[in-house]
Amino acid sequence: MAAVASHQLAACITCHVWNADLSMVAICPNNNEVHIYKATPARDSVWEKVYTLQQHDQLISGIDWGPISNKIVTASHDRNSYVWTFEGEAWNPTLVILRLNRAAISVKWSPKENKFAVGSGAKVVCICYYETENNWWVSKIIRKKHSSTVTNVSWHPNNVVLATTSTDCKCRVFSVYIKGVDSRGDANTSFGEMKFGEQLFEVCDVFGWTFGVKWSPTGSMLAYVGHNSTICFVRVLGRTATPQVVTLQGLPLRDVLFLSENRLVAGGFDCYPLLFLGDNKGTWKLARCLDEHKQVVRHVKSGSQVCSLTISCSSPYRK
Repeated sequence: MAAVASHQLAACITCHVWNADLSMVAICPNNNEVHIYKATPARDSVWEKVYTLQQHDQLISGIDWGPISNKIVTASHDRNSYVWTFEGEAWNPTLVILRLNRAAISVKWSPKENKFAVGSGAKVVCICYYETENNWWVSKIIRKKHSSTVTNVSWHPNNVVLATTSTDCKCRVFSVYIKGVDSRGDANTSFGEMKFGEQLFEVCDVFGWTFGVKWSPTGSMLAYVGHNSTICFVRVLGRTATPQVVTLQGLPLRDVLFLSENRLVAGGFDCYPLLFLGDNKGTWKLARCLDEHKQVVRHVKSGSQVCSLTISCSSPYRK
């Protein structure tokens, strides 16, 4: 993002996503639009807005860009979702039938990109897939499990298992196998025989709203964060889950990303990306803060004089 630093894309960005080769980025500037920027190396890596996607009526709260299909999916507070396909010189939207009565909050493509999941304020999760006969996207809904807003979703690498987080303080894992959409080979997993919407297990070791959730590359580990400044690592063996909660001394985290099976980066309200390391036994610990120690000089006006105030920007996590 060094090239973006000299060019402010928006005063406030609600959500964003990169394309497959990182040459383009799609953002929502805190409204009902998606702005797509493209890097121009010939002009000192200036980011130029090349497309504006306009179809939603309210704030766009989730966006994902499929690296295989090059399709963009968006979710909005207007309770709708659109799949955008690049045809010719324009992005054309296809409406998704979500059947929600509350805002759509988050959205993620499955690994094979034949489905995507939408978390919502209606306490349900929509698993959407394409119906060739009718030429539209439809959804099957997971109901009666969440007791509050579904804040985030994450797909297991096997394409038929989904993890969710919610403001009811729990993380849940579901089967999202859809007969006729997924192959028989997809159903042969370590979780055993599954049917759509079946809850495989839940974790409630975080006493606060739960947010960002991710699977490790092999799907043997799950991590999510809580609003009580904790991060939970869950070792998964079939339908058995072994959680480990790490309590932090700073402000809450918001999202996580596995770099490998034993390395994870998390970031949140402290604005300091943190690196966590796991050992061969599945035990995780905070390794270090990835930010550099900085000093910022601010000019403060006092009466008729202007004074220089030096502020240290060291992380509370630094040893």
